Amino acid sequence: MTAPGLLQGQVALVTGAGGGIGRGIARRFAEEGAAVALHCRTAVRAAGEAADRIRESGGRAVVLRADLTDEDACHRLVSEAAEWGGGRLTALVNNAGVQPVRDLAGMTAAEWRTVVDTNVTSVFACTQAAARLMRGHGGGSITHIASVEARGPAPGHAHYGTSKAAVVQHARAAALEYGPWGVRVNTVSPGLIDRDGLADDWPEGVRRWRRASAVGRLGRPEDVGDACVFLASRLASWVTGHDLVVDGGVSARPTW
Repeated sequence: MTAPGLLQGQVALVTGAGGGIGRGIARRFAEEGAAVALHCRTAVRAAGEAADRIRESGGRAVVLRADLTDEDACHRLVSEAAEWGGGRLTALVNNAGVQPVRDLAGMTAAEWRTVVDTNVTSVFACTQAAARLMRGHGGGSITHIASVEARGPAPGHAHYGTSKAAVVQHARAAALEYGPWGVRVNTVSPGLIDRDGLADDWPEGVRRWRRASAVGRLGRPEDVGDACVFLASRLASWVTGHDLVVDGGVSARPTW
């Protein structure tokens, strides 16, 4: 660990930290000095391995489990993270989410609700609980992981894109209402983030993204982590209600 880092002394909770992006965010927070609570629902092994690596490097980490489609579980998770952190929580990253593929014409209301409950309602509940804690301890920062699909639809992702657009709007509303409490709320909207096997699973999509990227590559989990570190740090003390797009310049390319 390098110290002092941008997040030295902070206590952070990263939801969905069993996935690739969540692990990348947790790792970057720890490298910058934060004590990190890694949330997972089922990916216990992956989250545990990430926490082990943080501890082996001299950082502090713990794994906490919760089903974030349950409002009470969201509140318990935030309380457990703060209790582990000595009674305080300074940063929350709402990263947990699902991204199923389903055509809109054949989608059921149950399928729609699953995505909305996981991607939006959990963000509402975790943010509400965290903001209340932060209010009593000098404020803090909350970052939602949205998506470039909040601005541009993709086939089969109507429920996902709609949920991410809602997450962006929630952050703006929360920034307005929680600002007087000393709580900043922002979103990070990643483009295509690489993972093991992605080039084999979706070769044409990877090729198209690389061609469209101004820097000629896919994103890495650490790229999203870097954006989250910035928003949680003192460098972003006057940044709230903002959507930070992290897509390698793809959104700068003309669409006509």
